[in-house]
Amino acid sequence: MRSTTTSPPSTPAPTWDPQQYLRHSAHRTRPFLDLLARIPELPNGDRPARIADIGCGPGNVTALLAERWPTAHITGYDLSPEMLARAEKEYAGPTPGGGLLDFRLADAAKWTPEEPYDLIVSNAALQWVPGHAESFAGWIDALTPGGTFAFQVPGNFTAPSHALLGELCETPRWSERLDSHGRRFVHILDPADYLVRLTDLGCTTDAWETTYLQLLTGEDPVLDWVKGTALRPVLTELADDPAEAAQFLVQYGDMLRKAYPPGPHGTVFPFRRIFAVARRRA
Repeated sequence: MRSTTTSPPSTPAPTWDPQQYLRHSAHRTRPFLDLLARIPELPNGDRPARIADIGCGPGNVTALLAERWPTAHITGYDLSPEMLARAEKEYAGPTPGGGLLDFRLADAAKWTPEEPYDLIVSNAALQWVPGHAESFAGWIDALTPGGTFAFQVPGNFTAPSHALLGELCETPRWSERLDSHGRRFVHILDPADYLVRLTDLGCTTDAWETTYLQLLTGEDPVLDWVKGTALRPVLTELADDPAEAAQFLVQYGDMLRKAYPPGPHGTVFPFRRIFAVARRRA
């Protein structure tokens, strides 16, 4: 998953590490490529398409939008200054096809489109936004006729990687400081719920789910994976005490090794994703 766009109101936004996040960029990009393949052509006619990427993170998948729509003006929005700095350094400016990539600071929980868009897309970001489905109506209204809203979110929050993190945060050793960081994603909806909500808003909607069986390699690969995503709030909270952070990682790493034992070719890490593509009727 990539950068957050917001956090629950009771906790500060986590600090993000673009380099750590991108260590597994091939696995993290695959769901976006599958989403991108299902997005229909945009209704921009002879003019360049206008596209918004909500929760753009380090910009690596935002750049893929420019490959699909070379003349488009694409704006990536994110709440993380660290992620935006990486995105601007690597990707901002004119694109080879004559389009433009730019990036802006924005909170997805509060973002309101200020102009019409042909495509609003979000990749692995809305899971950080409680009540995100309540924003769908305003985003759909901002689409041009025939425009598309498309997103994908992780759906593995009952998997051992996340369940164990919650359990550890709730133990007496860590609960006083970390209890609020344990179980944070119960607001993700099922694919059928997204299908109904978006269809009720007048869209032709396709919703589905996929479980990727990712083969991770290296020492403690699942721990290394979650360091870039689900573990960021904990690492942010413990950033002022490296010894405490190291102790937490030792305990969590031991739990993950038992839940995800290595095999002859690496460690299998099942990862469920939920997708939706909603096209506003022309």
